[in-house]
Amino acid sequence: MTISRRTLLGTGAALGLLTACGSNTGRDGGGSGGKGPKLSHWYHQYGETGTEQAVKRYAAAYREADVAVQWRPGNYDEQTAAALLTKSGPDVFEVNGPSLDQIRGGQVVDLTDLFDGVKDDFNPVALAPKTYDGRIWAIPQVVDMQLLYYRKSLLADAGVEPPRTLDALVDAAKELTTEKTKGLFLGNDGGAGVLGGTPLYAAGLSLVTDDGKVGFDDPAAARALAKVRELYRAKALLLGAPSDWSDPSAFVQGLTAMQWSGLWALPAVRKALGDDFGVLAFPADGPDGKPAVPVGAYGAAVSARTAHKDAAKDYLKWLWIDRTEYQRDFALSYGFHIPARLSLAKKADALAKGPAADAVRFSTENGHAEPLLWTPASRVAYQDALSRIIKSGANPESELRSVVRKVSAELTRVRKKSA
Repeated sequence: MTISRRTLLGTGAALGLLTACGSNTGRDGGGSGGKGPKLSHWYHQYGETGTEQAVKRYAAAYREADVAVQWRPGNYDEQTAAALLTKSGPDVFEVNGPSLDQIRGGQVVDLTDLFDGVKDDFNPVALAPKTYDGRIWAIPQVVDMQLLYYRKSLLADAGVEPPRTLDALVDAAKELTTEKTKGLFLGNDGGAGVLGGTPLYAAGLSLVTDDGKVGFDDPAAARALAKVRELYRAKALLLGAPSDWSDPSAFVQGLTAMQWSGLWALPAVRKALGDDFGVLAFPADGPDGKPAVPVGAYGAAVSARTAHKDAAKDYLKWLWIDRTEYQRDFALSYGFHIPARLSLAKKADALAKGPAADAVRFSTENGHAEPLLWTPASRVAYQDALSRIIKSGANPESELRSVVRKVSAELTRVRKKSA
């Protein structure tokens, strides 16, 4: 089973669907033949045709080390987490992080010096979760994001404007729901899995504040989640679609007038619908609200257990900072993603107009990423409450009070651990 960037960056839950793989480290042959030390470079198994061949081609062009690319099917995050604790793991590796524990545990190498003169050219939203204590621990490779797709003709026929507020989204979804078409698709669970903290950001809040406190201990949070629940209660959501939110099939087949999906879906939507669609950020809610789009970025990191730290850093600098032609190729030739470098995104013809250009603008103006302090314990507590609110009609105020207590305790634990 393969998995694309879109699924891995879109939801951590997808990792549990994959089967485990072997323990080959990639150090035994298959290298690029460079004159320097042998380096193993791990990637998760992409579902996008041509990506594996591309990264192996990049590595083969590097002459200062003998780089062996290892393509890793299975539960990649668990594999790398375990491998970083041993001497048989990779020298350099792709990571959906690194996590706070990996950084604090000294499992990854500080890469801050590689960004001299170029830091401001990286998308700040993508760079923020890879920065801790003023140091940068991974180089963002591409930016992926989620978006609200809407069918222009269906909205026009119903006399509905593209929704710019959460209230308008609720009203539009109800108005657009007919016997054949639902107003909105947020996933087969009603959005409980994919939305995460996005409604909170749309209300002008956050998961964690800049000073490490709970960012949604505010009545606006309950009001926003109650509106998401209203979508489910009003039966304006498509449920039980043949494929889930990450696949645009339900949207292009006319099963829904609007769908929450990702930038990766845009080429397929455009091929099927031509110009009959537009994209929006998740609509703002309340007087302090603002549009919101979740952003994710896999990064390239160096294992602290490698015997060749300097060589590994030199290689990653060459690949993900110096070789901009490879960075453009990786982002746009095998899928549809935004280069992590702002200058490259601006120069990309495929991102220069229409919905794609809107998406690039959303990623910088309205993007948010899960903060490093948002640990798995906090995520589970919030996601469970969100599911109960949306699907079971649980009271948002009481559910969030419980979550605030749990997350506050978790943040206190994390801060004490750092001290």
